Amino acid sequence: MTRSRRLLAPTLVACLLAMVGCAAGGDVTQPVPTTFVAAPQPAHRLVVMLPGRGDSLQKLTDTDVAGIIQQSWPDADVVLTGLTMPFYRQGRAVQRLHDEVIEPARRKGYEQVWLAGISLGGMGALLYDSEYPHQIDGLLLLSPYLGEDAIHQQIRDAGGLAAWQAGPPQTAGPDTFQHELWRSLQAWSGRPERTDSTWVAYGADEPFRHPIELMTPLLPDDHVIVLPGKHNWKLWKPAMRALLDRTELDAGDSRPAVKAEP
Repeated sequence: MTRSRRLLAPTLVACLLAMVGCAAGGDVTQPVPTTFVAAPQPAHRLVVMLPGRGDSLQKLTDTDVAGIIQQSWPDADVVLTGLTMPFYRQGRAVQRLHDEVIEPARRKGYEQVWLAGISLGGMGALLYDSEYPHQIDGLLLLSPYLGEDAIHQQIRDAGGLAAWQAGPPQTAGPDTFQHELWRSLQAWSGRPERTDSTWVAYGADEPFRHPIELMTPLLPDDHVIVLPGKHNWKLWKPAMRALLDRTELDAGDSRPAVKAEP
């Protein structure tokens, strides 16, 4: 792992703190809180869920997102996480997600381990994939937060992400972290195993629509779903159902979409 990549997540979060409003709390002196929801059938895969900035572990539980997942994937265990803003503020959210949640899950021998993220959790999922690129079999991203307007306009002015000239890699800092995040996304053009195993859904009337549309050309057309709605659970519940159903249509069966390396 390069020094620039190691610094990306903590630097990003330090800058995000100035950009977001109220967020769910959490005690970083304790392990990342989780709730395990067993599959109604013998489990062959696991979905790990990352909350948005305003969500908590209890909120994820109350939304019954685990039940939504298991309606479409009855062979999936689900781990809901309380990886909330204080863990990101600590600067070790991605590392702790790996050490405390993902790595122990992989040792249980699931055929697939999927990472799902909402809003800020979607960015967390992308950061995790950037730092641990061979650990996750698939990504389910609901309205992922992808940074601020300046970098988006730079990419648009270049004619899109494929044409954007990122320049030499830079150490991630307050003025460069978003640039480096988008560089990691641009590199997906050489990672078909990732683009073929990533699905994105977002709302037609939400604030993150235009940045997300800079990312979606990297993905197969049928891996992107746009639904009526704004940036809230009224959108995300049907969006999750649609993503899960779409992955099943794409796969044709329950075999792993990507074979993760140990």
